[in-house]
Amino acid sequence: MAATSVTIRMYTVGFGDSFLVTVANDRTTWRMLVDCGVHAHGRPRIDGSSREIGETVDTIVSDLLEAAPEGAPPRVDVIVATHRHADHVSGFAEDAWSQVDVGEVWVSFVEDPDDPDAVSLRTEQDESAAAIARATRALAASGRPGSDSSFRAVAEDFAMNAVFEGPNLAAMTRLLGGDGTGFANTPTVRFLPDRNPIRNRIATSVPGATVSVLGPSRDPADLKRMNPPKKDHWLAYADDLDPTVTSAPRPLFAQPYIVDERDIATVIPEGLLEAAKKTRLDYLGSEVDALLAAAAVLERSVNNTSVFFVLDVNGRRLLFVGDSQEGAWRHVLDDPHARAELDHLLFYKIGHHGSHNATPRRFVEEVLDSRREPLYAMLPWGSVKAWDDTIPEPDLITALAGKSAHIVRADDVIDDDAVTSDPGGRWTQVSFTIPER
Repeated sequence: MAATSVTIRMYTVGFGDSFLVTVANDRTTWRMLVDCGVHAHGRPRIDGSSREIGETVDTIVSDLLEAAPEGAPPRVDVIVATHRHADHVSGFAEDAWSQVDVGEVWVSFVEDPDDPDAVSLRTEQDESAAAIARATRALAASGRPGSDSSFRAVAEDFAMNAVFEGPNLAAMTRLLGGDGTGFANTPTVRFLPDRNPIRNRIATSVPGATVSVLGPSRDPADLKRMNPPKKDHWLAYADDLDPTVTSAPRPLFAQPYIVDERDIATVIPEGLLEAAKKTRLDYLGSEVDALLAAAAVLERSVNNTSVFFVLDVNGRRLLFVGDSQEGAWRHVLDDPHARAELDHLLFYKIGHHGSHNATPRRFVEEVLDSRREPLYAMLPWGSVKAWDDTIPEPDLITALAGKSAHIVRADDVIDDDAVTSDPGGRWTQVSFTIPER
């Protein structure tokens, strides 16, 4: 068996994911595109201008065309859409995909229209996202406490990332072949993981290179953990916040204890007023807290439907986890057979843009502690003002670096022979040569 080259190209989409994986030997080449999307507020700025996702799609298509035989259309063997969040799929709404020949499309089993459990879960997620998005907009228009807060804005961002309309709808329609015009051909669609475990180990056209699909979980107990917030409450809440309704909100305290705003400075001691400002009592226990909490549950429920897989090339493993969070990771780490697939890791696509609620400590301390080979960890990240202080999580990056991981990110290129970057800032890639076993 000849040595095999592997290249992982991370496109600079901003706050989102798009990876082109190329596996080749001296006889054949196999390509996989993992995701293509960007968060609505996370587009990168290049030379002072915002780069739209369509520009990245054009770059990907151009790269595929350049690699194709002369006269042949651009081609990719597999497209993986790990989950339906906009920052992972919105790019597939672009019409440039109609000229690309695609071998197969892999999506989470929750997209399967013939699976009752999947349909139920997906419908609940879609309806909940729409209801929470409507509630955030209603709160913004109401003038109520928290209506202009960063908390409400974050809740709206979470909801809009999951709303099944606009680019999200167009993207998933293309990927699932819903209108018959998604790509240059009509590719086979796989809903993963398959109920038959044997079908979750998928051969590529390159000898020695296989994909093992480890998640998301189909366990009924785990499916319940993927349930989003119930939509009915938030639909009713949005109606209550309708700015055309003039009824005043019910006061929290009885009338004798309510101080007129004009008398606050003379009735309430200055020290108490200062304490109130520091504790942000207008938000404490308020509707915006509940709204943000519900949006976070929705975010987690969709993230945990991510396709979680390992690409094995001659015994060396590349791990892609989408935005899997704690529950999805637990499903893999608690299963000895799935856990064994994480041995001999060569590459890790850092989950959920380096958020605190992904890449569990157990993975870092147990799996990476047992690793003797170098590890390259790619961080798909772009600035979103509301999250700049927390994403990526500094402690996570420090922990990975402490395991001798080479952290590869578009905004901070490292000096490493395996890493190269496009002069125009369109991508960063890492390349390996893996000898036969």
